[in-house]
Amino acid sequence: MRNEIFENQDQPQFTQATMAKTFMSNVFSYMTMAMLISGSAAFIFGTSEDLLSLLYNFDGSRSIFGMICMWAPLGLVLLMGIRFHKFNFVTMLGVFILYSLLTGISIAAIFNFYSMASILLTFVVTGGTFGVMAVLGYTTNTDLTKFGSILKMALIGLIIAMLANYFFIEDAGMFDYVISGLGVLIFTGLTAYDTQKLKQIGSVVDANSEEGKKQAVYGALSLYLDFINLFLFLLRFLGSRD
Repeated sequence: MRNEIFENQDQPQFTQATMAKTFMSNVFSYMTMAMLISGSAAFIFGTSEDLLSLLYNFDGSRSIFGMICMWAPLGLVLLMGIRFHKFNFVTMLGVFILYSLLTGISIAAIFNFYSMASILLTFVVTGGTFGVMAVLGYTTNTDLTKFGSILKMALIGLIIAMLANYFFIEDAGMFDYVISGLGVLIFTGLTAYDTQKLKQIGSVVDANSEEGKKQAVYGALSLYLDFINLFLFLLRFLGSRD
């Protein structure tokens, strides 16, 4: 009788843990898919002079197509958030795939600025950092909510600083490295926070339901943003032309 009571007490926790694992498995599957799409698009465009010329004019400025690839992903992120409850799973996944494709094309120029070896090194370092923080966020019993709120406010400040750097500062110099350093710290922390938040979502939602699938795609978008931004900021430090 006593054992039965303990088994009944453990059952809800076991079910939540299983639901969270299934949900997170879906999240990382969608994220991996997006990373493969972005990586392939970036490599194909970045290593082809003909395709890269579609993104830039002769004076080095971005072409109309290049501007679309640069700013459209931001619009798609906003669209997924605003229309989350209206879109079905297939539409959400389709928008996410389009987003990852355009993002890959928009960063294709990294193959023109940095050596392949330094890009691969940065990717490995990013993957290791992301993996450690994701595991930390998934396994820790510490509530990261307050930590995440601080990081989000810091992210807003970072975006403002980046816009000021892009539009008003001609020779950023050290300021550019300061922004990159802050970006690394912010997105490293957000990786742990977002992973914990997604684990909590996964413990209360059916991963195989329409809602669960949509949440998994949106969660994959969050972690994808953490990874790609962490990668790009680290590339400022680890990237080289040699």
